[in-house]
Amino acid sequence: MEDFKIITDTTADLPESYIQENGLGIMVLPYIVDDVSYGGEQKMEVREFYDRMRNGMMPTTSQVNPETAKAYLNSFLEESRQLLVLSFSSGLSGTCGNVNLAAREIMEERPDCRIVVVDTLCASLGEGLLVHKAVQLKKQGKSLEETAQWVEAHKENLVHVFTVDDLFHLHRGGRVSKATAIVGTLAGIKPLLHVDEEGHLTAVGKVRGRKKSLQALVDMMEKQVGSWRDQNDCIFISHGDCAEDADYVRQLVQERFGVKDFLINEIGPTIGAHSGPGTVALFFMGDAR
Repeated sequence: MEDFKIITDTTADLPESYIQENGLGIMVLPYIVDDVSYGGEQKMEVREFYDRMRNGMMPTTSQVNPETAKAYLNSFLEESRQLLVLSFSSGLSGTCGNVNLAAREIMEERPDCRIVVVDTLCASLGEGLLVHKAVQLKKQGKSLEETAQWVEAHKENLVHVFTVDDLFHLHRGGRVSKATAIVGTLAGIKPLLHVDEEGHLTAVGKVRGRKKSLQALVDMMEKQVGSWRDQNDCIFISHGDCAEDADYVRQLVQERFGVKDFLINEIGPTIGAHSGPGTVALFFMGDAR
């Protein structure tokens, strides 16, 4: 059985050590600060990125275009003629469509190659957890097709629940009105959000106070984990430069569900540009999103 390469995006927010250990390809979605494009050779430390956001910086992001995607995929075809691309949610970016276009063109030009692109309908470490599941299947000896079929069949079981600390970043992204952002901020309201079955970011509730919002994430897990309760061997948590809050959520999950293995990492700038500093997100497998 021919080996295959797994490729994802910077939006998966996986640690560099995990990427290297598992030989993943990572397609860069750039972000722009003061007319300078970052994410490729030009980088900004995550902490500096969030500090600058706290001081009023308003970064923007852009999708991967078909030409860039094609060049990136072609760069792996000497290493492996089979590629599995787990792409950032089409509900949040046009990247997946552009990668699909690039993959089709490559396979027309090189019929000996096989490229499968999966729209994960996921973001941040939700996308990362789905990549992790694919990595595990590959290590078990599953083929490209078997791995892609499992991911496609179970991607809507990948639950994202998260909260943000500053409603104004959601307002800037068109997720809440300016009035809601002002009133909510004055009242200490913290929204609860998720990524739905179509890969869109949607609000599902709100609570008053930061600590209650973090506890609510674990309460949401209790409601949604269902038949996957004993199958979540590793829980993923991402955060916008608030490691202590992420660790608090980890402790709550560990106490309630007995999970021992966690992967915790910062939300990278591409996602963080829209969610802002202080975001905490919890990812797990459940019966439905």
